[in-house]
Formats: sequence, structure tokens, C-alpha cells
Amino acid sequence: MRRIEALKNGTELIGNRTRAKVVKNKMAPPFREAEFDIMYGEGISRSGELIDLGIKLDLVQKSGSWFSMGETRIGQGRDTAKNYLRDNPEVMEKLEADIRANFDKLLTGQSRVAAKAAGRAVDVDADDFNDEN
Repeated sequence: MRRIEALKNGTELIGNRTRAKVVKNKMAPPFREAEFDIMYGEGISRSGELIDLGIKLDLVQKSGSWFSMGETRIGQGRDTAKNYLRDNPEVMEKLEADIRANFDKLLTGQSRVAAKAAGRAVDVDADDFNDEN
């Protein structure tokens, strides 16, 4: 894990942008990276993750420093867009629902196969086992 940048509100330090790299993994391909905001007193920023995933799925458009959802401009700068989502929970919930509906588009080919295999493994029921031995 590495700190990419410090997140500030004026001169006050409010969190860190962090990059995590998985070097060894038995369940998925190694050397995958993730970036996320860790906000002091809050933890991982949910609104920041929704904006990042929304951009990847083209549910949130970024034009220069402006962020928008459809025809609605949600803010100039990432922090303003995050605050907009926090202040408008109905918009945040709709964005999260849209991301969940399109989540399979974020998976790579190998991850998609692993997700299907994991789903099949969960379908085992206790009644499927013979306890007579």
C-alpha cells in the first residue's frame, strides 16, 4: 500500500488517496491494483468509490474538472462531486444501484470465470450429503 497524495480541505489534511497492489493471490490473478480514498474519521470514502466506478462504467461523465450524471452537473472537482453525492442520498443510491446492475462489465475475463465458479460452489445444501456412514 502506498499513499499517492494527501487530500486537503484548504490547508487541513482530511485524508489520503491510496494505491494498494496485491502481489500474491491464490484466488485471482496477481499484481492487481486498486486506488481509493481513506478519509480521517470516516474510513474508505463510499462517495469517492461510487464516482470512480461511475466513471469506469460511463455513468458519471468527466469533462475537464467537471463531473456530471446525465444532464446534471454534480460538481467542479472530485471533492465537490463527492460532497454532492453525500448531500443528495437519493442520487447516491441511484448511482449505486446502476453500478450494481452493470457490475459485470468491470470484471475481466478470468475474474468473470472465477465469479461464476464461486457462485456454483455456494449452491451446496446440507441435504446433499449422506450422513449414514
